[in-house]
Amino acid sequence: MTAPSAPSGLSAPTRRRALTVTLATAAAVVAVPAAAAASPAATTRPPRPRPLRHAHAHNDYLHPRPLHDALAHGFTSVEADIFLVDGELLVAHDPAGLDPRRTLAGLYLEPLRALVRAGHGSVHPHHRPPLQLLVDIKADGVAAYRELDRQLARYRPLFTRYHHGRVRPGAVTAVISGDRAARAPMEAQRTRLAFYDGRLDDLGTASPASFTPLISANWTQTFGWLGAGPFPRAERNRLRTLVSTAHREGRRIRFWATPDLPGPEREAVWSELLAAGVDHLNTDDLAGLEHFLRARTDVAPTP
Repeated sequence: MTAPSAPSGLSAPTRRRALTVTLATAAAVVAVPAAAAASPAATTRPPRPRPLRHAHAHNDYLHPRPLHDALAHGFTSVEADIFLVDGELLVAHDPAGLDPRRTLAGLYLEPLRALVRAGHGSVHPHHRPPLQLLVDIKADGVAAYRELDRQLARYRPLFTRYHHGRVRPGAVTAVISGDRAARAPMEAQRTRLAFYDGRLDDLGTASPASFTPLISANWTQTFGWLGAGPFPRAERNRLRTLVSTAHREGRRIRFWATPDLPGPEREAVWSELLAAGVDHLNTDDLAGLEHFLRARTDVAPTP
């Protein structure tokens, strides 16, 4: 290629020096924005807020950024509903919402692996307690669980593990809910990467906390109070008895179908749940529950 002609009136050495200076100046102009873009201030994301130990994201997958939105609000438990379709686990609330692009692996398992790697062994950096991944099987409990078990095995290092009577914590604890047919194949396993979401009738039974570490119940089928007026004393006593029984047996407890529209009724129910020691507050309103809990300084302790 022919070199560009030099400006008239300059000797050859001067022309070479002028060209060198021009090129160096141009390179510097390009390099400055690149260096600024690569600086820690430009590339580092804002630090995630301290985790909220009671915050559970019900129907988490319906948010614009499944998993990530909940984590950005400090949630320590998320819920995904799944269907087994043509050998794949798809995430949706009902069959009408099924989309082959929205897989459990794509929305949750792969992002969790990346987060744990980036967080040096934790989903929330510097927070050792596991994130709870509640997987609600909507249909075909046995077949769906068997496929889920195969998929979890691909991400074995992430998950809390049960092995011959012993529980070994991981960065994520998978708990299986929904279709009750999944219980039998899970109970038959001596080694598994998931645990079972029990019901109130599991309290006081021989089912160990190493199998059913979580007890979940429908609030409206257990209590009549929805936050308006005082909490009836008999219902408050029943709530506290259920919580104390679960904790005595080494289990956590959660209620779904609690009031979730912003307002005094929801806050009244959440306040009673916290006061009773309920472990997970269920919501679709991430910002609303985060605001409620942070106002009560309800953050997970630093290990």
